[in-house]
Amino acid sequence: MSILLANFILGIARVLEIGLNLYMFIIIAYAILSWVNPDPYNPIVSLIRQVTEPVMHRVRRHIPTNFGGIDFAPMIVILAIYFLQIFVVQTLFQLARQI
Repeated sequence: MSILLANFILGIARVLEIGLNLYMFIIIAYAILSWVNPDPYNPIVSLIRQVTEPVMHRVRRHIPTNFGGIDFAPMIVILAIYFLQIFVVQTLFQLARQI
């Protein structure tokens, strides 16, 4: 029974790690797109904005992120992703190893 629980926790940790990495790359793409003026009707540009804008909006609402015309919201989100990878994912990995 403990092997099943350990593997279940390990699976959750791996899926969470992959999801956080994927979202970090989407945030990086969002930041790069903000430097250029892409076609807003492009489906990829539209998807990236739809996926990232809810998180960016929350960050901008609680923390002033625009300094000198530069938006630091993507950097704050990337730092939050790193924190979650270290705190949550690594904790789940260690918990799975201890079971």
